Amino acid sequence: MQWNPKDYGDEVASILALAESGQRLIPLTQGKICSKEARRRIQSQSAQQLFPAAPAPEAAASGLYLYFSCWEDAHETSQSIETPEGSYWHAIVHRQEPDAGNASYWFKQVGEHAIFPQLRAAARSIAAAHQSARLKLSETWNPFTFIDVCLDAGNHRGSELERAALEIQRAEWQLLFDFCARRRSC
Repeated sequence: MQWNPKDYGDEVASILALAESGQRLIPLTQGKICSKEARRRIQSQSAQQLFPAAPAPEAAASGLYLYFSCWEDAHETSQSIETPEGSYWHAIVHRQEPDAGNASYWFKQVGEHAIFPQLRAAARSIAAAHQSARLKLSETWNPFTFIDVCLDAGNHRGSELERAALEIQRAEWQLLFDFCARRRSC
């Protein structure tokens, strides 16, 4: 996937520009808000205003909060969305908490998501670039295995495993955000 923040409109691109324009390595565990200005700007508009032509504006807003480590906002937004995308963001929030059991529950609600094939391909490429991380990935994307990878990586700060997990999480964020936020043509 070619990442371009302009695909989501000028306002969203300007918000993402406050922290590396969608290329930020989001912490594997709940972190501090990285941009209070981004949070203020997200909160100042409705999801429909931020994502007027998106297929899942509320889910996209949850992902935007998650990107800036606005954990409480991402949790509050995602838990009220009764779709696979809402459950997916909710699962990531709990993976970062870290609460593996709760994350697993929400990933079960997601089922097989449309981004899984692309995410699997991205994860394989990232794992190949970080061979010393010795990531064990299955033939299909397995979010439950990735919960374990993230927990393990969190215990090995500064390691190749942590770097690989961060990069895979970024690919996951980009793919899911794109799925929720990309403007659709009529």
